[in-house]
Amino acid sequence: MAASESNCRDTLQLFLKIGLDERTAQNAIVNGKVSSKLTDVILEAGVENGCVKSVGNLLYMVTTKYPANALKHRPFLLQYIISSQIRNSNQLEKALLYLSNIGSECFKVDDFEEACGIGVEVSVGDIKTAVNEVVNWNKETILTQRYRINAGNLYGHVRKLQPWADARIVKEMMDAKLYELLGEKMPTDEEKSVKKKKEKPPKVEDKVIAASNSSSALSLEDTNPFLIFPEPGENIQVCTEIFFSDGSIWRPHNTKEKLEKHLKETGGKVFTRFPPEPNGYLHIGHAKAMFVSFGLAKERNGCFYLRFDDTNPEAEKKEYIEHIQEVVHWMGWEPFKITYSSDYFQELYDLAVELIKRGHAYVDHQTPEEVKEYREKKLDSPWRNRPIAESLILFDEMRRGMIDEGKATLRMKQDMQSDNFNMYDLIAYRIKFIPHPQAGDKWCIYPSYDYTHCIVDSLENITHSLCSLEFETRRASYYWLLKCLDLYLPYVWEFSRLKMSNTVMSKRKLNRLVREKLIDGLDDPRLMTLAGLRRRGVSSKTINTFIRGLGITRSVNSMIRVDRLEHHIREEMNNMAPRTMVVLHPLKVVLTNLEASAAMELDAKIWPDAQEGNSASFYKVPFTNVIYIEKSDFRLKDSKDYYGLAPGKTVLLRYAFPIKCTEVIFGDDKETIVELRVEYNPTKSIKPKGILHWVAEPSPGVDPVKVEVRLFDKLFLSENPSELDDWMADLNPKSKEVIPEAYAVPKLAQAKLGDKFQFERLGYFSVDQDSSPKKIIFNRTVTLRDSYAKSNH
Repeated sequence: MAASESNCRDTLQLFLKIGLDERTAQNAIVNGKVSSKLTDVILEAGVENGCVKSVGNLLYMVTTKYPANALKHRPFLLQYIISSQIRNSNQLEKALLYLSNIGSECFKVDDFEEACGIGVEVSVGDIKTAVNEVVNWNKETILTQRYRINAGNLYGHVRKLQPWADARIVKEMMDAKLYELLGEKMPTDEEKSVKKKKEKPPKVEDKVIAASNSSSALSLEDTNPFLIFPEPGENIQVCTEIFFSDGSIWRPHNTKEKLEKHLKETGGKVFTRFPPEPNGYLHIGHAKAMFVSFGLAKERNGCFYLRFDDTNPEAEKKEYIEHIQEVVHWMGWEPFKITYSSDYFQELYDLAVELIKRGHAYVDHQTPEEVKEYREKKLDSPWRNRPIAESLILFDEMRRGMIDEGKATLRMKQDMQSDNFNMYDLIAYRIKFIPHPQAGDKWCIYPSYDYTHCIVDSLENITHSLCSLEFETRRASYYWLLKCLDLYLPYVWEFSRLKMSNTVMSKRKLNRLVREKLIDGLDDPRLMTLAGLRRRGVSSKTINTFIRGLGITRSVNSMIRVDRLEHHIREEMNNMAPRTMVVLHPLKVVLTNLEASAAMELDAKIWPDAQEGNSASFYKVPFTNVIYIEKSDFRLKDSKDYYGLAPGKTVLLRYAFPIKCTEVIFGDDKETIVELRVEYNPTKSIKPKGILHWVAEPSPGVDPVKVEVRLFDKLFLSENPSELDDWMADLNPKSKEVIPEAYAVPKLAQAKLGDKFQFERLGYFSVDQDSSPKKIIFNRTVTLRDSYAKSNH
């Protein structure tokens, strides 16, 4: 124990001598692998007696990032660091990338030095010019956001222009330039977003939106979220480390020859894919997956596949295939090619045979229950070590339909003692005597997702295989299989799932809601399915902007409040939805000092900033002696904080005249108010505070246009209903209200599917697909009140 403590002290002193701060040094010691590597690097560099901090930090970076396939070149690289020819992390990153691509091969020193900027001198004047260019490009944004702007993005733009510039000088000059432009910081520059106290395990992600004006929103328009992904030509580094229970470690990576072949076939372009299963409707989480995969390919001028993962013929329907294709198009993505996993069934089968021949797969006869039990106990199947020839014969019999369904599977021979349960001999093929929607009745054995996914990625030359974080534990299996078959290895990266509050998105839960008639189908506007959001009136542009604003992160268990999405919906609809007036719960109002036969046409604003004389910014509304206001806009008792109508009180009818209540007419029960009598002020000599929306009879005795209005609220009361034991009991009983006969201004009689409006004082609305020439139906897309913006400013 004493010797061990002494060794730790000595190692700590060694790490501190090279300038590491104590916390970093302590963390390195705790990690045995890092500690051992760092010690080797220090001794290899010959700086066991110490060095300046800047060199020590670069040595630590070598320890944690050096490519395993180029270890023979490490002493060469270290000499460049200790001689200060490599002076900063940017140079070192490029050096490591170069060596990773070269591997253990020989190379020209000149090529290496050019790749990492050896000998390149960037003057202060060069940096100043780059800083000025970046500030000029982003001047409008800087003036809007001031010191709240993400300065890191600005530094990054400078480094793009001058990649070998000293980062410290870049920061100093950019900070000085910002001060020159903005002056001293003001109190508002120090304001931060208000973080709400956690109430439940999934944290609610609440970040401030920098600015509502898209032209000045750096986080949405100017920042490129895809910069985190490497170029296709860089995919030669170790993809992952696969740790086996016998102590061995696989470090799969593409050879130089394999990568060159891949780049020749793709032309060096980015190739991505979106691989949905055709067994359900897409939801907003899929929209994020599309944005990440399709967006990367589009940003890099690459190609993206829409690939249907159709390996389970039981669950697939043509309805879902057509829905997915239509929604992908609606979301603004045009695939380079539409493919199906079933297109590769023959290649997949041939590779399965090869996998058996190489000793990496076997035919198993365990039942699903036995497989589950053996995996839980980490026990080998009794058939795991059967002869290869025997498995080949049995697999052929499976293909020819000679073995009954459920009596045999093909399993991958991985590592039953691994710490990763996704290495417990996953199933590659199972028997199903079911025709396939695409392949017909040619096959009675079908490959599993775990077997198919990675192979088809490789066959389609996918450069970036991007998926959500729940697949991270499958990364070892993904690369294990490709390495066993000696196939090209795509770059795999996982991002956080998009989880929205007050809803459920699992297919099982959604199908139950439909089955029990608790929602009106998978396109119910209360759902976060893309069909539901579209029907509610949300545009694909809004969804993509919302997702872009979230960024591409790996944060786990973060939940996005639905009002954050609603904020983006309002931002777009506020700019594009014409204003109009609808009364949901009409209360009749008779103007006693206006003749019954009188009828006027008044100008109402289509846009709030409409200028007089611009007829295109106004629409006509009739004004007669019978109008209708909202029942909620009248009270028998007035109060100081009430701006509606009351007996003896005057309010202003929007775009019309002031009216004063002179009489209240009750129904037979002496309690229900059925009519109000008022006098209007034609001279507008009074300017009351209260302003009401209204709808008039278009002509004497003729009812206004009747429309149906559907009001929607959150489907569930709790933020995270999925965590509840009885999640169905959490359904919001007031999530939908149907108003069959609201009154509308005449122009809404011509509204058609897809039209969107702001009903003044009520919210934003969209025409529903159930509409007919006899009755127009409106869905409320979102209310006017923006709780997200208020809580974050």
